[in-house]
Amino acid sequence: MIYIIRHGKTELNKANALQGRSDYPLTEEGILQAKEAAKKLEGIIFSYVFTSPLVRAKDTASIVAPDVKAVTEGRLIEMDYGPYEGMTLQNPAPEVLHFFKDFVHNEAPEGMEPLSSVVKRAGEFIEEIKDLQGNILISTHAILMKGILEYLTPDSNGSYWGKYIGNCAIYAADNAGGMIGIPKEIIF
Repeated sequence: MIYIIRHGKTELNKANALQGRSDYPLTEEGILQAKEAAKKLEGIIFSYVFTSPLVRAKDTASIVAPDVKAVTEGRLIEMDYGPYEGMTLQNPAPEVLHFFKDFVHNEAPEGMEPLSSVVKRAGEFIEEIKDLQGNILISTHAILMKGILEYLTPDSNGSYWGKYIGNCAIYAADNAGGMIGIPKEIIF
């Protein structure tokens, strides 16, 4: 199985701001969220752990799978928000608001990474690991996680882009025989 987890909460998550590639650590609440996720996955033995290079994802991975050396993978980094990095979502720029209203039909504002790029790098990574045997943990970010889900579910027609994925949300997909099944959210 492939398990995909979003990192725990950070200060920018609390501030409801676009965090992107800013390297903020987990808050105490984020650490508790990761510990709770670890309890939910208790009994699952991970053969591989892959993580974004950002500290919030690396720390989440080390809490969830402390006995497995995580491999840092650059393609698992969050979407590049460019000049909008750190912008509060209480008062977003009009072009960002336009983009967020319909991710499927509205292009990312200039300077922001296009969603097609997110899906491309997520898909390339998934193709490289799909034949690995054993349970795999991927610790990443909300938009990159949505990119993985979009890649694995081409018939979704972009439905994951507008879906809320909370801190430490977990999805799982069967990768038996190198074929990856439809991911399902794990709710305990």
